[in-house]
Amino acid sequence: LFLIIPSFFNYERKAEIIKKVLFDNYSLQINQYDKIKFKIFPIPSLEFDNVLVNLENSDVELNINNLRVFPKIISIYNYKNFKIDEIILKNNFTSFEISDLKLLTKYFFNQEKKLSLRNLNFKIVDKEKIILEVKNFYYTNYGYNKNLIKGKIFDKNFKTEINNDSKNINFKFLNSGIKADIILKEYKDNNYFKGTFKSKILNTNTKFDFIYNKKVLNIYNSFLRGKNLSFNNKSVLTFEPFFYLNSNLNVEHFNAQIFKKLNLEKIIEERNILKKINSKTEINFKSNKFDRYLIDSAYLKIDLAYGRVNYFKKISIYDSSIKCNGNLNLLEEKPLLYFDCSILSNNKKKFLEKFSIKTKKRDKLFDLDVSCNLNVINKKINLKKVSFNNKYKATKEDLKYFKDAFENILFDENFLEIFNLKKIKKFILEIS
Repeated sequence: LFLIIPSFFNYERKAEIIKKVLFDNYSLQINQYDKIKFKIFPIPSLEFDNVLVNLENSDVELNINNLRVFPKIISIYNYKNFKIDEIILKNNFTSFEISDLKLLTKYFFNQEKKLSLRNLNFKIVDKEKIILEVKNFYYTNYGYNKNLIKGKIFDKNFKTEINNDSKNINFKFLNSGIKADIILKEYKDNNYFKGTFKSKILNTNTKFDFIYNKKVLNIYNSFLRGKNLSFNNKSVLTFEPFFYLNSNLNVEHFNAQIFKKLNLEKIIEERNILKKINSKTEINFKSNKFDRYLIDSAYLKIDLAYGRVNYFKKISIYDSSIKCNGNLNLLEEKPLLYFDCSILSNNKKKFLEKFSIKTKKRDKLFDLDVSCNLNVINKKINLKKVSFNNKYKATKEDLKYFKDAFENILFDENFLEIFNLKKIKKFILEIS
């Protein structure tokens, strides 16, 4: 009788009391709901259906299908001294801006009162564009599953465990071979973190130390080891007053086949994102004597600001030097890649042998200068200048011939196929 009788109470009359206690204890402000009902099993509780709530007097608004409030047993009849033991937010589909993510994270994960989130579905958006969609989200801050987070991202089930002092965070995509660990060594509120990040994605391992102080993320002692790519890295990401990335990579090993998976056309399509990124990247590579790379060493510098790319690269092949510099405006509808390149070798025979091309010519000098621009989308080239050994300068007719050969042999598929060795050999044989 003690549990059944409250089923007949009119809870609309007590709604304001319950809402006030919710706000005082959980900083949850209920703006709208359909009805309140009392549930006996499995534990006595009050349920709000189709609830619209605000968090901590903010503009962040959540739609919750079911808000379940578990009052302390002594409060079932005593609403003058109404107390709440725990609450559950259950079943919803909502979206919020990425700028609200910090407030939501702080609210739920720093909540001292008992709270659970069950089967929540939400989208994180940036100006109406979906950044991330999470389904079946589960989290609780008490009990056996305390600080356990589960759900589904990219249609893959994931699980995250956070230890009691929040210094160890373990993330896994279940049945996928993907996992990551964050070990926090120092932290102060949400403004300063120092720690180590480790991850394993299939057969690729990543590890780095980091320091985050709200405005800057410093990454050091970083390495990535994989079958197709291995490098060390040092980076600084600045978030305020604007986003800026400064990175230095030392590549130890790479498989040229991975570049075939890059789709430059799709990257260019993301103009709205690219124009927000400002970065300076330096990449170094040096082959050791046991490797069988075409190149002996390489240096690449890329500056990206407001969608405009400026670059310089230097490649060494058997004491021969290839230098290129140029720029590309990614914000244009049909971007043009401008570049000036020079190839200088004092041993023409050895240089061409790297491309499996034999020559009987006695002249040892190989000095080629090229100036042109490429239409990345339409796969066209506009040659401005071609000169060789300071003796030959291409005429208009020659430039037209080189243009047709380049487009038909090197640029017949996509931009990255320009660097296909078989095609380079065929092109050299065609024009020589």
